[in-house]
Amino acid sequence: MTDVIDPDGFRANVGIVLMHEGGRVFLGRRTGGGGWQFPQGGIRRGESAEAALFRELREEIGLEAADVEIRGRTHRWLRYRLPQRYVRHGRRPLCIGQKQRWFLLEYRGAEARFRFDATGEQPEFDRWRWADYWEPVREVIYFKREVYSRALHELGQTAFPRGLPPYPSWWGTARRHGAARIGTSSSQA
Repeated sequence: MTDVIDPDGFRANVGIVLMHEGGRVFLGRRTGGGGWQFPQGGIRRGESAEAALFRELREEIGLEAADVEIRGRTHRWLRYRLPQRYVRHGRRPLCIGQKQRWFLLEYRGAEARFRFDATGEQPEFDRWRWADYWEPVREVIYFKREVYSRALHELGQTAFPRGLPPYPSWWGTARRHGAARIGTSSSQA
């Protein structure tokens, strides 16, 4: 099966915010020390976003649908463009970025359930940790920071009905280094 790339060059993708007690979220380190991020992955042709969510959850961190409860999802696609050096110009159709549907999941299982070898290929992650709610915005590669901020803001309305967690002291610095509109709620449909 192939991933879906729309006529504008954006690959359809799901992003997963896995939340545990106290509002902490799962953050995985990409294999080989390639940075920290949330689980995510492409939506295949003919696959629903929810089906892709559960497939990616199983492949990347070894969890099943019974281990989680869907608490929320973004209303629209959230997009980011790849820097030119990451665009694979020799591939068709050309992919210039990703459009993502983000899901907020509540984790109900024991930590021993996490497995990174369910892909059958090279694992996506080699380490993981529970991080404070906003920490992934600082940890993720610079070109994903804005979309992470937008996803966390939108999903946070469900996760924290009494109000979002306070912004960390570094929040203004993150705005100046790669996320020009952190804290905004704008999306592209």
